[in-house]
Amino acid sequence: MNEFFITTSTAFGLIGLAELGDKTQLVCMTLAARHPPTPVLSGAVLAFAVLNGLAVLFGASVAAWLPEWVTATAVAILFAAFGVKALRDAGEETVEVEEKSGRGVLFSTFGLIFLAELGDKTQLAVAGLASTQSALPVWVGGTLGLAAVSALGVLAGRTVLQRLPMPLLHRVSGALFLLLALLAGWQAIAALSG
Repeated sequence: MNEFFITTSTAFGLIGLAELGDKTQLVCMTLAARHPPTPVLSGAVLAFAVLNGLAVLFGASVAAWLPEWVTATAVAILFAAFGVKALRDAGEETVEVEEKSGRGVLFSTFGLIFLAELGDKTQLAVAGLASTQSALPVWVGGTLGLAAVSALGVLAGRTVLQRLPMPLLHRVSGALFLLLALLAGWQAIAALSG
């Protein structure tokens, strides 16, 4: 039991610190500012649990299933679509945001996080840890670390929502998503040329 705790704690610290301030935390913050926090956090944690499971089961080979440029291109398109929608929403007269159903937000969050993190450094770190440590505590610690970072992002998003006018929030959200889309597009181009 002591070895389980040590491995879980190591994975939690390593993966949590590696993800702090990463694009997925910004995605959680942005989505939580516009939608209910529970489905956003649930979608993120579910995506991380699945991704960490894949990493633990299949190791680093998961990233090799799809070329990096395909994943990065899909992420760029999704982020650009969310960015354009957020900027369009900023021009609306009303300050009410039309909420998606909890399931719609959960599935949107899951898809964004899953694609953005597929083959990411934290997934590769989980795969590396699982190759030298017991798989279950690595999966538990890595997933809890990513869940904690996502929860911080959701909390920050909800706090921002309470202090900023909705049109400004849409503009900032749109700009962030478009920036992330550009970064993902650049990553896709780099992967194609490399």
